[in-house]
Amino acid sequence: MDYVPHTEEDQKQMMKTIGIGSIEELFIDIPGKYWLRRLLDLPPALSEQETFQIMNNIGSQNIIADFCLMGAGAYYHYVPAVVRHVISRCEFYTAYTPYQAEISQGILQAIYEYQTMIARLTGMQVANASMYDGASAMAEAAVLAAKTLNRTRIVVIRSIHPEYREVVRTYAWANGYEVIETGYNATGQLDKEDLKSAVDDNTAAVLVQSPNFFGVIEDIAAIEQVVHGSGALLVAGFTEATSLGILKPAGEMGADFVVGEGQAFGNPLNFGGPYLGILASMDKFLRKIPGRLAGATVDKDGRRGFVLTLQTREQHIRREKATSNICSNEALCALAAAVYLVSMGKNLKKLAILNIQKAQYLKKKLSAIPGWETVFPGPTYNEFTICCPDPHLVNKKLQDKGIVGGYDLSESYPELEGCLLFCATEMIKSEDIDDVVSIIAG
Repeated sequence: MDYVPHTEEDQKQMMKTIGIGSIEELFIDIPGKYWLRRLLDLPPALSEQETFQIMNNIGSQNIIADFCLMGAGAYYHYVPAVVRHVISRCEFYTAYTPYQAEISQGILQAIYEYQTMIARLTGMQVANASMYDGASAMAEAAVLAAKTLNRTRIVVIRSIHPEYREVVRTYAWANGYEVIETGYNATGQLDKEDLKSAVDDNTAAVLVQSPNFFGVIEDIAAIEQVVHGSGALLVAGFTEATSLGILKPAGEMGADFVVGEGQAFGNPLNFGGPYLGILASMDKFLRKIPGRLAGATVDKDGRRGFVLTLQTREQHIRREKATSNICSNEALCALAAAVYLVSMGKNLKKLAILNIQKAQYLKKKLSAIPGWETVFPGPTYNEFTICCPDPHLVNKKLQDKGIVGGYDLSESYPELEGCLLFCATEMIKSEDIDDVVSIIAG
């Protein structure tokens, strides 16, 4: 059977129904010069065994590092065995939306518990599920703020993750909004005076990240006064989710939205995805936030149950009423985060402290190497910025020893030429750090 199982008669009936004489007329809007008028030059089909061998040979070229010193939005954390065990169960192992509540109680309860834990960690009143990643979560919050206030300016701090800023710009362009970037100061924190001059009565939202891309912790409470003084909304983001175990929740400091990347909660690095976008807000935005909300209820016999309470995506309601076109269900990643958080419990704070200690030890050791100097004196979480004589050579030497080195900041911040962003998590032993220093110093 052909890949498209329509018989010639099927095709004739369909063309007659819609009033065309050939299949080609369906693609008449595509200029003829882009049409492929020949068969693809493909090799003969392979058997399953032959295909497996080819893919296995390609996969063997992957370089599996001994450990990773790069953060920059994706973090090398330990994933407890219970996480993989639970998410691998057949009743959970799908990304499909749990439409039928009566047969989806397990995944609905998991989403509900996930939302509850995220709301508590962020200090917000409601959290959703099914955001693609931290970047899309931030962009969705920015657009939501602009639509809510009927304003068109979005202010973005330049110390936010570069990829987050790019996604925000794309969303803003699609909706006709203006994006203004403000700078950071010598401490690595946002420049408050620059922010004040950028915010006006047409500003819908101010976007900030803490810890920011440099690993520096921002003073959210001080920023809140500037933002709300202009009537705008404050979107507080993060890239490293484990920092929520020790930092005061942004919701308690006046943020209207808290957004970020949840990969660090039980999801492996996995070559870049799939990851988990976190979006939490005050309950006054309950009916506007994108994605899904699972709720708890009781059935006619008084037994506790779970349902999809709200879905504001365009697939379920009239498109002009939808707040977002987010469709893919990230519930499996959210389930991993929920199991991770349950298994960690109050130890999440201990984990956060351990991450700080590891990073401080690495920073101290690297700073002692001649020619190496930390850039920002502001308080940091588990990553930091440091300048060195030759970042490319440093990363090459580490790579030769099976170690992923730091992120070269000059790729995104030309003014930080010669600087690397290093990260240390609980996965890095102090002996590993000593080895790293020996390799670099040698």
